[in-house]
Amino acid sequence: MEISLAVTENEIPEPQDAGGEPEPGSGKLGPGEEKSDDELLRETAALLFASPEPLSQARLIELLERPAAARVAQALERLARELDESPLPIVLQRIAGAWRLSSDPGVAGAIARLSEEPRPERISAAALETLAIIAYRQPVTKAEIEAIRGVQAGPVLRALVDRGLVRVTGRADLPGAPLLYGTTREFLERFGLGSLKDLPRDGELAED
Repeated sequence: MEISLAVTENEIPEPQDAGGEPEPGSGKLGPGEEKSDDELLRETAALLFASPEPLSQARLIELLERPAAARVAQALERLARELDESPLPIVLQRIAGAWRLSSDPGVAGAIARLSEEPRPERISAAALETLAIIAYRQPVTKAEIEAIRGVQAGPVLRALVDRGLVRVTGRADLPGAPLLYGTTREFLERFGLGSLKDLPRDGELAED
């Protein structure tokens, strides 16, 4: 895949007549002209990578602290060439007169699989409250959870079990042998905990 970024007169910002506003990137050279070609290449790549939208050459000139327009064009051409020769699936694209980095169309299938992955569901405030009680009091019965929360916990408990965040750990040695609930490995992974010992303690919660 060849990418040509040959500089034309129309692509190099030129100062307008005295009666008009100068285009971005025109006028005197700035500190960017003192940068080496390698520095301009690295900063151009970083700007294109970090920007949420395509950057025009004039905008790049300003962000690079006003080096000569021809040097910015050369940096873009070199970046495109090096990406083309690299095994990395990243390409430099021109979109409506501006530049951006994007993934190679050849890996579109892999990226599509990423978007197909199920996203974690949001947890309601009631579910979080119930989950916190279970995490700190486990093993705990449904009646104990309801006594702390003051409301029915059945539907929320079932939802937490269905999501794999809570599991039945056994039965309590009480009349009727009610089920005991505890958290799961999925709970630890979801909340970034190495173990239940990593749960915030009372003092840490008070500091927040």
